[in-house]
Amino acid sequence: MSPELISILVLAVVFVIATTRSVNMGALAFAAAFAVGTLVADLDADGIFAGFPGDLFVVLVGVTYLFAIARANGTTDWLVHASIRLVRGRVALIPWVMFALTGALTAIGAVSPAAVAIVAPIALSFAARYGISPLLMGAMVVHGAQAGGFSPISIYGSIVNGIVEREKLPGNEVALFLASLVANLVIAAVVFVLLGGLKLWAQGAVAVTEEEDGTSDGGTSPAGTPTTGTATTGTTTAVAVRPEAPPAARLTPARVATLLSLVALVVAVLAFDLDAGLTAITLAVVLSTAWPADSRTAVGEIAWPTVLLICGVLTYVGVLDEMGTITWAGEGVGGIGVPLLAAFLLCYIGALVSAFASSVGIMGALIPLAVPFLAQGEIGAVGMVAALAVSATVVDVSPFSTNGALVLAAAPDVDRERFFRQLMVYGGIVVAAVPAVVWLVLVVPGWG
Repeated sequence: MSPELISILVLAVVFVIATTRSVNMGALAFAAAFAVGTLVADLDADGIFAGFPGDLFVVLVGVTYLFAIARANGTTDWLVHASIRLVRGRVALIPWVMFALTGALTAIGAVSPAAVAIVAPIALSFAARYGISPLLMGAMVVHGAQAGGFSPISIYGSIVNGIVEREKLPGNEVALFLASLVANLVIAAVVFVLLGGLKLWAQGAVAVTEEEDGTSDGGTSPAGTPTTGTATTGTTTAVAVRPEAPPAARLTPARVATLLSLVALVVAVLAFDLDAGLTAITLAVVLSTAWPADSRTAVGEIAWPTVLLICGVLTYVGVLDEMGTITWAGEGVGGIGVPLLAAFLLCYIGALVSAFASSVGIMGALIPLAVPFLAQGEIGAVGMVAALAVSATVVDVSPFSTNGALVLAAAPDVDRERFFRQLMVYGGIVVAAVPAVVWLVLVVPGWG
């Protein structure tokens, strides 16, 4: 049995054990990386740790730390209420606002994980407050990021168009952008309908009073003050609270400073290209120093189990990359003599591997593998490149990808294990269905 096949089988065993024994998959993956890397791939510790996602570790810790402080001092409550007023109480519009916001950020040049890191904590805090499915909100944020991710001036678009030019393939920047935009827009619409979006429309508008503290019926305010319930008139629901509840609409010095920190995070990432994780940790430390009472429990609210899970799995994927398993699988497919079948399998390999690894890295590896059969002229290069791009990025809803991990880590007040399973199942459905659809729509007709 080849080392590459052994490494794939071990990954399957890790999934089975984690599912059946409720063991943290990241811890299992670290153990598997050590065993396979040492015994099968003959790697030393440096080779095994070469795949450790240090940048993602810092992003997960930094962003969840900063937004834990924002939740503690009521800043996220204030943002939720401001969003409700912006859409005139139409809760059903908020998922689409988040979709458009992340799409706009990536379209103008933000890296997809940076856009998700900025938007996801706000979106998921909103979902928790108003009973929206966290899976729906998380999917809208991630698909929004990918919808704008291939504009001609975006990071992903520039990279893929550069690869196409380097490989001397026919290219169409607008077609690439529209393919990703339409695919993610359609998926978002389907998800919105299936995960309760129509019920949100049926609920009508929510009227948030100036003293509304953002809690549900019978809950408690951020300061622990119980609410008195809700009153409904027509299609508008007014939320009433006791007068002594601290109004979330009031901007305290701590909230103003936190809002300025969030703006600084956006500017630092988009305008100055600074690392989102390091910037977030720095801002969180400044806020913790100024208001230690609000920040006392924030470190404990960092999503440490999620950090372990994601970093462990990606370290094992790094071992697969070091020992050539990913290249081995891609070259095996590329050597198939039937171009349409090879294109079909490459789309699936791109989707499957990208669910665990860098989407850009996968596209950079797979597009050159497609060159030999694209040169035969039986398959259109524009359609094939677009299909690979969509297949390799739409699966970023997987909890093992950077975007999916950020969504998982940012969700407050959820059963994290259950939410992880939901994201994993949804990611599996996307991996199973989308490559076949984009292959049928973009490759089979021979576009380009």
